[in-house]
Amino acid sequence: MATTTSPAPVTSVASVTLEVADPEAARRFYTAFGVEPRIRLRASGASGADSTGFRGFTLALTVSGPATVDGFVADAVDAGATVLKPATKSMWGYGGVVRAPDGTIWKIATSAKKDTGPATRRIDELVLLLGVEDVRASRRFYAGLGLTVAKSFGGKYAEFAAEDSDPVKLALYKRGGLAKDLGVPAEGTGSHRIALGGSTGAPFTDPDGFVWETAGPSAP
Repeated sequence: MATTTSPAPVTSVASVTLEVADPEAARRFYTAFGVEPRIRLRASGASGADSTGFRGFTLALTVSGPATVDGFVADAVDAGATVLKPATKSMWGYGGVVRAPDGTIWKIATSAKKDTGPATRRIDELVLLLGVEDVRASRRFYAGLGLTVAKSFGGKYAEFAAEDSDPVKLALYKRGGLAKDLGVPAEGTGSHRIALGGSTGAPFTDPDGFVWETAGPSAP
């Protein structure tokens, strides 16, 4: 999908809107999961029916320790989520992956391999990982809009800086690598069913078809 001819500068992700078939049911799930204040929801309409397979992104929660990971995973499952990857230790820390009833994939992780305190409901970071075809090209695109690259690992991964006040951190991952990390096939077609709000003066679409809108007031 082509981008607009001259996207306005973007310095942060101000909001994430998920397009869902049943907003009220999704709100109940995300409230029980513990992330409802951090995302927006709206009816997907006809576009949602056209989505099949992997939608090309994941939302990741970074938390303090394994017990907190387990708590968020358990709450998600109790509210109707499906486990894609059980929470387990890895060389990077500890984490698990679930799919919400609306189809959105969530990863809950910590860099800690041992708990240093009791489980909490605190979310340290909400990270939006976009699965892209060309990480270098997408990194250049967003850097050109004003985002600051904080980490970059060649053509595999890139992460942009976020202020403490920013609700969402943006990162780019090679689409196939992201799907593998989540435990799903990389194939998928149709709408991403997600819209990003930023400090842009006009809507635009990035090189991988992710839609950016002008961030407005939170949905009721």
